[in-house]
Amino acid sequence: MEWTWQNIWRGGVEILILSVGVYYVYIFVRGTRGAPVVTGFVILLLALKLVSSLLDLEVVNLLLGTFSTFFLPVAILVLFQPELRRMLAEVGNLPLLNTSRQEREIVEVVVQTAERLSEVHIGALIAFERSIQLQDAVESGVVVDCEATPEMLETIFYPNNAVHDGGVILKGDRIAFAACIFPLSQRQDLHPSLGTRHRAAIGLSEETDSVVAVVSEETGSISYAFKGQLVRGVTGEELRDFLTSVFIKRPPSLGFMQRFRYLFQRRRQRAGMSTKQQA
Repeated sequence: MEWTWQNIWRGGVEILILSVGVYYVYIFVRGTRGAPVVTGFVILLLALKLVSSLLDLEVVNLLLGTFSTFFLPVAILVLFQPELRRMLAEVGNLPLLNTSRQEREIVEVVVQTAERLSEVHIGALIAFERSIQLQDAVESGVVVDCEATPEMLETIFYPNNAVHDGGVILKGDRIAFAACIFPLSQRQDLHPSLGTRHRAAIGLSEETDSVVAVVSEETGSISYAFKGQLVRGVTGEELRDFLTSVFIKRPPSLGFMQRFRYLFQRRRQRAGMSTKQQA
């Protein structure tokens, strides 16, 4: 092959594109539920490819090529279906609420509710519906459809109330459903001390793009779950800051590729939350 400036330039562009692609794939996969499976898959395929190449196993090479072409993309779509759905929903950048004022009001309602329930050790599970409809993720629920206020939320979660056992779904500035059963996270690396509420919060945030606030009945501590990550033992002010950063401090209008870059940057930033995360 003749080395010319044109060939060198093309080779450099190809290396740059592949490097960026591999980097973004790594950022996307890291910390997801499918990451260990993908890692095991890649190691197994590389080992089989190496053995088949050294021993010149034609049938094995043919099977590996067929699997990589047809079955691997399907397996990736199945493994990362929740993450892909969340990312596509974020790229759409669909608004949760109508105005910034409504956003601030509902954030304040949830923070006040969490602080009040935390003081008296009453458990709570509150999910903000965003771009993805939560009815598909929950197994049951009682239609409420009323204005969200701290008093109403406290009434719902008050012990022995008919609808206190379960989660609440907020749509905009209204309480849409109560007594909802959220999907429990199936992760094996969660701390044994995590109860059903916290596992349900993680599970719903894994399946959807929702934000879930949790108040522990046993300890009264406040937590929140987002993107499959749980941050425990936060104060009311810390909860307010986080909800504000999610619902109010949105990025400016971005192009399609800029939105993808912004999402990957956000994922890298969330990886730094490990000091307070309980995963």
